[in-house]
Amino acid sequence: MYTRHFQTSSRFSRFSRPVGPSRFSGGRGRGRNMTGGNIHEFIRRANVKSTQVAPVQPVKEVLFSSLNLPESLKSTIIHHGYINLTPIQALGIPAIREGKDVIGIANTGTGKTAAFLIPLVENILKDFSYKALIISPTRELALQTRDELRKFSGNMPIFSTLCIGQSSMQIQISQLRHNPHVVVGTPGRIKDLINRGILKLGLFKMIILDETDQMLDMGFIHDIKEIISYLPAERQSLFFSATVSPAISALINSFVKNPVTISVKTQETLTNIKQDLVRLDKKIGSKMEKLSSLLRQEEFKKVLVFGRTKHGVERISRDLFQKGFKVTSIHGDKAQFQRQQAIRMFKEDVVSIMVATDVAARGLDIANVTHVINYDIPQTYEDYIHRIGRTGRANLSGTALTFVEE
Repeated sequence: MYTRHFQTSSRFSRFSRPVGPSRFSGGRGRGRNMTGGNIHEFIRRANVKSTQVAPVQPVKEVLFSSLNLPESLKSTIIHHGYINLTPIQALGIPAIREGKDVIGIANTGTGKTAAFLIPLVENILKDFSYKALIISPTRELALQTRDELRKFSGNMPIFSTLCIGQSSMQIQISQLRHNPHVVVGTPGRIKDLINRGILKLGLFKMIILDETDQMLDMGFIHDIKEIISYLPAERQSLFFSATVSPAISALINSFVKNPVTISVKTQETLTNIKQDLVRLDKKIGSKMEKLSSLLRQEEFKKVLVFGRTKHGVERISRDLFQKGFKVTSIHGDKAQFQRQQAIRMFKEDVVSIMVATDVAARGLDIANVTHVINYDIPQTYEDYIHRIGRTGRANLSGTALTFVEE
């Protein structure tokens, strides 16, 4: 059985002065309400091996030190503690280094970002006129990718510009005029800068679409097509995604040349994520009471709580704050600096709980999240997969709980 009645604990964690939620709120729900029956099906599907667009390739253990990389790049990789390549890196990096178009399919949290950033940094070190465009679906993922690029490039003279919404357009324009090697951004802002005549893609030699499935889910397909149309015909195109739908296949096939498809995804979720339901009886207590009683248990050390709407997320965050928890929140109505601050506080354990809409469900790599709690049932199976993928990362164990009201 996947379900059980969760027993609450009387154990309380001791907290210092709590960090309160933002006063900014807003938003609306999307789609129809899901039911406990849907969640049963989600969990069942998540534990069944899925059919892939390409057979899963076997991967032998490969050490980063064995790669014939420039010494400055190799030392930076070793300095940051990378030893063994993950499967997507072991298969993807050689293909990218050979200049091939690549379609990479892998579970979230399996090292896709490093798989394309390491060959990119190598290309720039070999030719400082080399330019690349990286497109991400959300501002948080774009920022995370830019930070990862800076980590791999270390003190090398490699420059990048982050082009995202709710951040200073003038600063971005100024940085673009200094001719950076890499532009990382979201589709809307990149398209805006192209239309203003600021961002010219004629000399770019590589495009990377990260989390392609989410960009299509968010309705960016026409923006993506328009952006790609400004790139030169002779380029290297890389597509990375956790899932590949017919729409994604059609997009990819229209822009790549003889691509190498690399699939290392064996299951929808990693086997080290324990999935369960928390059944709620309205006659016994409120949903918030159940949440707070769980969060007081010792094992709930670092918890990501998902709500459906922006208003709902703010309400959950406010209620938890009033109960003495160290909590922050993130959703689409928050200014970019607020979203960055919330993520930083959660990453650095200033707070132990972050309440979020699905803006945090994809791509964010936050270490040591012990639990994901679906306070509101996700709208789709894909949302469920990406939410629970925020725990159980880097081969650690994690638990995903979904509240279901009887």
